[in-house]
Amino acid sequence: MPPPATDRVIILDTTLRDGEQSPGAALNVSEKVEIAHVLEEMGVDVIEAGFPISSPGDFRAVQRISREIRNCTICGLTRANRTDIDAAVEALRGAACPRIHTGLGVSDVHIRFKLRITRDEALERGVEAVRYAKRFVDDVQYFAEDAGRAEPAYLHQVLEAVIAGGATVVNIPDTTGYTTPDEFGALIRGIVENVPNIHHATISVHCHDDLGMATANTLAGIRNGARQVEVTINGIGERAGNSSLEEVVMAIKTRHDHFGLETGINTQRIYPVSRLISQLTGIPVQPNKAIVGANAFAHSSGIHQDGVLKEPTTYEIINPRDVGVPDSEIILSARSGRAGLRHRLGELGYTLEEEQFEKLYQRFLYVADKKKTVDTRDLEAMVADEVQVFFEETYHLEHVQVSCGDHSIPTATVRIRGAEGQLFCDAAHGAGPVDAVYRAINRVIGEPNELVEFSVQAVTEGIDAVGRVTIRIQADEPVHENGVERRTFSGRGSDTDIVVASARAYLFALNRLIAARREEKG
Repeated sequence: MPPPATDRVIILDTTLRDGEQSPGAALNVSEKVEIAHVLEEMGVDVIEAGFPISSPGDFRAVQRISREIRNCTICGLTRANRTDIDAAVEALRGAACPRIHTGLGVSDVHIRFKLRITRDEALERGVEAVRYAKRFVDDVQYFAEDAGRAEPAYLHQVLEAVIAGGATVVNIPDTTGYTTPDEFGALIRGIVENVPNIHHATISVHCHDDLGMATANTLAGIRNGARQVEVTINGIGERAGNSSLEEVVMAIKTRHDHFGLETGINTQRIYPVSRLISQLTGIPVQPNKAIVGANAFAHSSGIHQDGVLKEPTTYEIINPRDVGVPDSEIILSARSGRAGLRHRLGELGYTLEEEQFEKLYQRFLYVADKKKTVDTRDLEAMVADEVQVFFEETYHLEHVQVSCGDHSIPTATVRIRGAEGQLFCDAAHGAGPVDAVYRAINRVIGEPNELVEFSVQAVTEGIDAVGRVTIRIQADEPVHENGVERRTFSGRGSDTDIVVASARAYLFALNRLIAARREEKG
């Protein structure tokens, strides 16, 4: 097998496309644009910004990202038909480096049962789509969906034909997460050895984590000739998710002796970006998640602690600072003042405008008075609540008070400030304190919705820990003139009082719902 021509691995981030397909992870346009900017700053080569034909919101997101992001290739997904491709062309019109990503299934189960056509018809349709896309952009990527379960000879035939038709990148997905690393590595090696014109295209790999092998399969792919990897932040995505950017990038960097490859990622941005994606999507990062989990650089065993204190490399193969995790914990209190808070925020990678900082500082004093000391995770929760809000807030929670107990009716009173500064006050009772609060808020705002998920997590340890509440609500949204679509909106809130955090989270979700309706009308 001839060696690949380059030792540089291209990073295609599909957080905004495949990652957003995680249940409940719907993002608004402004949030997607913000994520695109931080991916650009991190050094991602290609941003798969969305599936333009799928919805007006996705179209607008791809359009805005194309106009604002200048240092990345911007990619739009399509099915292999002209209508989809035309929508992508229009959405990508302002991009400095546009790419159209089109394709079809190549496994018999996809061709026979999903597409309901023959192999020859699928091949012909795929080549025609590539040729049509090539009329508008130079960079065309072709996905051979479910390649992990396809007959190799047919897969090779398809790849040869689409490359001849103008494809510059061929994407080999393990769509169902079915293959093992040795099988997937052999699949890529077989493509290198058996597709005559493969040197005219870049081989890309896109692996899912259904059997927990997405990262291993991706790394096996690049060991055997792939030079583009398709990943998401925190590994979010359909079903069990995708290969995670942080795992793939740090494996390549940490084991350079094994892979001999490089990426263009600024790894010190990994942790802050991971936190941002978790906060905006409402999908928590599991504590034992590799690279970015809360426990990734924590040591509880006495033997481990002793070793790390003497020499960090005894139990840490990655320097925490290399991925943007502070290796020392600075505890803040109400006496720290603005300078101390601003310094710590800077260390964590947050640059705030004066108005944002003052808003955060007031929230910091409120928490510090209750909690006495404020650590990194508390600050991150506060920044998420007060600063990282990418929509116009219509209603603001001024006050919440509850009365409850085992022999009383849970009752809540809320005071909410409206967009014009007017104050609304109402009360309600419910099955519990949180239910009562939500009923009181509904009496003020009156937006029909259904609460479909409610979760509580302790941000930090101890009886005075800040609690984070994440919720999801569903509401019917008008689509075009006569249709109705059921949409999901996530909300988040944090406070030392879990009832207050619950109220903040619910109001956050309602404000997102109202902003989305305003955006659709506008």
